[in-house]
Amino acid sequence: MEHCHVIANGRDTRIRGAVVGPDFGLFYRLKLDENGHTRTVRIERTDGKVLELFSDGAGGWSDDRAEPIAALRGCVDVDIWPTPMTNSLPIWRAEWTDQPIRFAMAWIDATDLSLRRSEQVYTRLDENQYRFQSADFERVISVDAEGLVTDYPGLFARIA
Repeated sequence: MEHCHVIANGRDTRIRGAVVGPDFGLFYRLKLDENGHTRTVRIERTDGKVLELFSDGAGGWSDDRAEPIAALRGCVDVDIWPTPMTNSLPIWRAEWTDQPIRFAMAWIDATDLSLRRSEQVYTRLDENQYRFQSADFERVISVDAEGLVTDYPGLFARIA
């Protein structure tokens, strides 16, 4: 179960959310700059563990001690498992045609706060559907008029 709140004001976009899973809970906050590039990520699990990351908006990442994270170099967006909210970030930012677009994502597993680079491909199928591909995983996700994920088969379905 997830609840999130998105505020966009022309200068930046701020996203706050809470996720309750079968064996974990977490709160997350994202800040995007005026170009839709992820600038800050904060994940706090209900067990007290925290991950905080900062981006320069051009693919350079650092942790909360200002230590660079070389493995994430070139990643502009973040993808937090288990929230489908972060699948909306590249959808919002890209200029879509019928051609697939490859994104380098800073992928975070919120269950253990591990992170890695993830190469992902999105293909716009129509105004409300995108094919999402990553490694050996593929789904067709549905979005609403604002680009928010409404259906992620086998993983997520919006109820309200």
